[in-house]
Amino acid sequence: MRIATWNVNSVRLRTEHAVAWLKEAQPDVVCLQEIKCQTEQFPREPFEALGYNVAVHGQKGFNGVAVLSKRPLEDVTNGLAGDDSDVQARFIEAVVSVPGGVVRVCCIYLPNGNPPQTEKYDYKLGFMARLKAFTESRLKLEEPLILAGDFNVIPDARDAADPAAWVEDALYLPRTRAAFREIINLGMTDALRATSDAERLFTFWDYQAGAWQRDFGIRIDHLLLSPQAADRLIGAGIDKHLRALERPSDHVPAWIDLKMAA
Repeated sequence: MRIATWNVNSVRLRTEHAVAWLKEAQPDVVCLQEIKCQTEQFPREPFEALGYNVAVHGQKGFNGVAVLSKRPLEDVTNGLAGDDSDVQARFIEAVVSVPGGVVRVCCIYLPNGNPPQTEKYDYKLGFMARLKAFTESRLKLEEPLILAGDFNVIPDARDAADPAAWVEDALYLPRTRAAFREIINLGMTDALRATSDAERLFTFWDYQAGAWQRDFGIRIDHLLLSPQAADRLIGAGIDKHLRALERPSDHVPAWIDLKMAA
């Protein structure tokens, strides 16, 4: 079972790219972030034509998340618990039935948080605290759980081509990385790092200053697995080649393969 995450940076602008990639990679479940459209404006038809069920939590002009699945999506929940005043479309949860049980998938578009000396960073840290509490509650279910998405977190120096360039950025501040580690330390596994020690495993290259051409990237898109999901992990990767397309997203898909019961 292949589960992927991709900050598509406007699904309506990248529909052709997304459809071509889905045909190529054949993921079973896909978490999309930054779809930048209201729920009713999501271009469902091209994805449904490929056999995907679609769940969308949209917002006008920015943010927005969606889950695509070749299996039916059940118990779909929009929004991260813990703050009733939060109206930003950054979280959607769904359950996918598989042989022998279920897989719970959460699609996350974690706040950027810049500039750090503003309420935007407070919102980021508050969101991460809520995500930690949510993860704690879901781990009690003892089922395969995947937190997938654009976390806007550079976990470690090796996750940036030039770590020094990010030391004052909300993506790499010590408090940001500590909050990310708190979620990991609940018992979650960073799938990509669990399967590879390779260098330069990046998922994002800025549009500015020739970042892609210089491979001046960072890794901020993650798939975090509960113990029950990590036990089934057999592979993970990044589809870097999509960044070279014409008018690409500044992110590329990351994915995992899980061995499920026959």
